[in-house]
Amino acid sequence: MDYSLTVRLIAEFMGTAIMVALGNGSVANVDLKGTKGNGSDWMLIAVGYGAGVMIPAMIIGGISGNHINPAFTIGLAVAGMFPWAEVLPYILVQFAGAMFGQLWVVAAYKPHYDLTTNPQHILGTFSTISATKSQLNGFINEFIGSFILFFGALGITKAPFFSDNLGTAHMALGFLVATLVASFGGPTGPALNPARDLGPRILHALLPLRHKGDSDWGYAWVPVVAPTLAAITAILLYKTVFL
Repeated sequence: MDYSLTVRLIAEFMGTAIMVALGNGSVANVDLKGTKGNGSDWMLIAVGYGAGVMIPAMIIGGISGNHINPAFTIGLAVAGMFPWAEVLPYILVQFAGAMFGQLWVVAAYKPHYDLTTNPQHILGTFSTISATKSQLNGFINEFIGSFILFFGALGITKAPFFSDNLGTAHMALGFLVATLVASFGGPTGPALNPARDLGPRILHALLPLRHKGDSDWGYAWVPVVAPTLAAITAILLYKTVFL
């Protein structure tokens, strides 16, 4: 079935919102003071983000393609697999969806934001942070993780193994993201997605939260540029070799 651009944009908005809400909601549950999950381990976040990608994929994958990531949209367009005329509308609704999903997290966890005095824990529920304060290491980590994500996502959805069952392929995407968070999450978070990082970071700067500190704008370019370059590289490589 062919869906109109308007319907596909609504799907991208909702899919990105759900992804950010479930993903950053798991971070909030672990890092904010007084929650039921406070102090839980990293695997809770890996599961939260894995499911945060899988569930929108199951809901909207057959409608909009489940980009929910500006880097993926741009990478597909560069490779000639998505129309350039739709790139900007897709990106705009992805950023809007990411911010809307983050507002859900803030609304649900507002009392715990008020109790939390560590500004890094607060920022971490919005966007990514380099654990060593290294932009170079952050860039390398984000590029590697994003390359695996986009190469894997294209491979999974285009693979003959899943050709008759894209629903199973979308489930596999969730496991891919959960594994990436578990394996490459230590240095930065990671973002793997410009909208997932920059949209909530803008909200962090705007919202009047107690003890929030600064928004680390000096690092903000890394989770935008690295995933985008990785997407272009990974998608072009996959298309050249396998398609």
